[in-house]
Amino acid sequence: MSQTFLYNDFSKFLGRYFVDKIQKISLNAGFTCPNRDGSKGNGGCTYCNNQTFNPDYCSTDKSISLQLEEGKRFFSHKYPDMKYLAYFQAYTNTYEAIEILKRKYEEALSVEKVAGLVIGTRPDCMPDELLYYLESLNKQTFLLVEYGIESTDDNTLRRINRGHSFSDTVDAIKRTASCGILTGGHVILGLPGENIEHIVAQAEQISCLPLSTLKMHQLQLIRGTRMAYEYMRDRKDFHLFNLDEYVDLVIDYIQHLRPDIILERFVSQSPKVLLIAPDWGIKNYEFTALLQKRMKERGAYQGKLYGLRKK
Repeated sequence: MSQTFLYNDFSKFLGRYFVDKIQKISLNAGFTCPNRDGSKGNGGCTYCNNQTFNPDYCSTDKSISLQLEEGKRFFSHKYPDMKYLAYFQAYTNTYEAIEILKRKYEEALSVEKVAGLVIGTRPDCMPDELLYYLESLNKQTFLLVEYGIESTDDNTLRRINRGHSFSDTVDAIKRTASCGILTGGHVILGLPGENIEHIVAQAEQISCLPLSTLKMHQLQLIRGTRMAYEYMRDRKDFHLFNLDEYVDLVIDYIQHLRPDIILERFVSQSPKVLLIAPDWGIKNYEFTALLQKRMKERGAYQGKLYGLRKK
């Protein structure tokens, strides 16, 4: 733990691997999901609208190379010597024939100043054949595979139409980490039916997994999603945290996390035109500053209460 941060910061983590400044560039490779195309379900996750995290340059009518070049132009004015990670973000980026996946990954790596890959996917979409390929690729370049965990509760996973169980998550993360691949996870705090005690207990379950990194963010209600419709119809299982509540929830959560997990993100910012609630009007860096201030006030730090909850 550094003197500046009371948790393991992602930028310092990247500093272990890169001398240059590193920026992720989000990509939309044109994939879908098994709970969208009918193989496991239809309609996708109830909270999901991929427009919330696709920047303007990120479009399926553009090649991987073109998306990366446009992303580089967007960021390069800040740091001319910056290097980039190609972030396969939209939908499920391991859900395609392996030869197609290889072509897209390798196209990204062929672009000048791209120094590695981040691949976002679902726990039920990592066949062994692809994992063996990624194990080999990992020996040649920086690679982080990020799994959407969302919740550790199977009842919640069914309710939000994930189409997989928590045991699927455990299996995928263990198989990936055992290959020596950096393995990340993503969770949503405040899903319907999950109270504060439930959410904080999740941190201990997450800590049992061989994760290198973790992202978390608040539940957001997005226009055009099934969850937004459910909220408008019946709000009894929803609690949308105000900013102060959420800061304290995050502190409680990370105090119960394993001390060595790298924390990449605490909040998400959806476009205002799509966001129904909560609208805190705060930037990511402002939230981080507020979080650190509150942690100092509370004498809190990552892992302080790890392992202390009653089993």
